[in-house]
Amino acid sequence: MVLRPPVEPMLARAAETIPPARLLASGVAYEQKLDGHRALLFTPAGPGGPVLLQTRRGSLIQDAFPDLGAAAVEQLPTGLVLDGELLVWDPEASALSFEALQRRAAARARSAPALAARTPAYFVAFDVLQIDGQELLQRPYRDRRTRLEELFADHALGAPWTLCPMTTDVAKAREWLETWTDVSGVEGLVLKGMSTRYLPGHRGWTKIRRRDTTEAVIGAVTGTLTRPQLLILGRHDETGQLRAVGRTVPLRPDQARQVAEHLAAAGPGHPWTGVRFAASWGSRDALDALLVRPELVAEISADRAVDRGGVFRHPLRFKRLRLDVTPEDVPRFGAGPSAAAR
Repeated sequence: MVLRPPVEPMLARAAETIPPARLLASGVAYEQKLDGHRALLFTPAGPGGPVLLQTRRGSLIQDAFPDLGAAAVEQLPTGLVLDGELLVWDPEASALSFEALQRRAAARARSAPALAARTPAYFVAFDVLQIDGQELLQRPYRDRRTRLEELFADHALGAPWTLCPMTTDVAKAREWLETWTDVSGVEGLVLKGMSTRYLPGHRGWTKIRRRDTTEAVIGAVTGTLTRPQLLILGRHDETGQLRAVGRTVPLRPDQARQVAEHLAAAGPGHPWTGVRFAASWGSRDALDALLVRPELVAEISADRAVDRGGVFRHPLRFKRLRLDVTPEDVPRFGAGPSAAAR
C-alpha cells in the first residue's frame, strides 16, 4: 500500500521524568524533542508529481513552505514519507523562532517565497513511514531508524534536512534533558521502544519536557478572590512595567485556599487595567480576569516553550507562594524559565 495524506501521525503521552532503569523495557530509544510543528512530508511516487507537507491534523501546507518543496524535489528520492518537525531559523535573532514558524505556516502562496527567503525552514526527520514506495508502518522502530539513517547517508542529506539526534544510552539522554534543553528549540525527550511498530493516532511513545522552577508576580486571577481558579502572572520589564507572561493550570483546592488568604483586589492604576488576556497562547478567546494587587510572588514550574518576548506558551504549574520574595526580586521579563529570584 502506498501512503497518501492524510495519515495520522503516531503520538506521545506526557511524563514528568525518565523512568528508573529497572522499570524500562529493554531497547529504549531517546530522541531529542524539538519545539516546532509536527509534519509529514510526502515526495511524489514518480518524477513530476507534487511534494506534499501535512500537519498533525491533516491539513496540507506545502504552499507555505516552497523552500522545502524545492529542496525535496532536488534532494529526496521519490515514494518517500518522512515524519518530523518543522523549524524556522530567524537570522536576526540567530536562533530558532516559533513565532517565525507560525508566520510561515499561515503564509499564503503569494507571500510565502519572500518569507522563505527571510526565515528559512528546516525539517528534522525522526521517522520514515515509506521509502521507495514501500510502506514501513509494521516494521519495528529499530528497522525504521536504520532505514532513515541510511537515507541520510546514501543521499548525503544536509540543510534543510536534519536527522533527529537519538541515543539508546539513558545516561546520555539524561544529559540531553539537563543541558541540551538550554539550547533554543530543544525542549525535552521522546522515548520510543525499539521494537514498536508505527501506529497512526496511537499514543505509544512518551514525551518528557524539561521543567524549571522560577517565579512570577500574580497580577490577576480568574474565579473570585475567595476561590481563585487560574493565576495570571507577570514580570517587570526593564522600564518597570508589569508584563503578562502566562497563566497557570487550574489550582487545586488546597492551592486556591493558600492563595486566597493573601489576595487583595486591585486599586486604581493597576498596570493591566483594560488589558484582555488570551485563554491560551495564540488564542483569540479571552479570560474573564479579576485584577489583584500585584504584590504576591508565585513559585511556578515552567517548560522551555517561551517566545522571544518572554511569554510562556504552555500553562504554568503553581507550586507555592513565595512570601519571602518581593516583586522586585522576580526575574525580569524575558529572563526565561530557568531564571530564579534574586
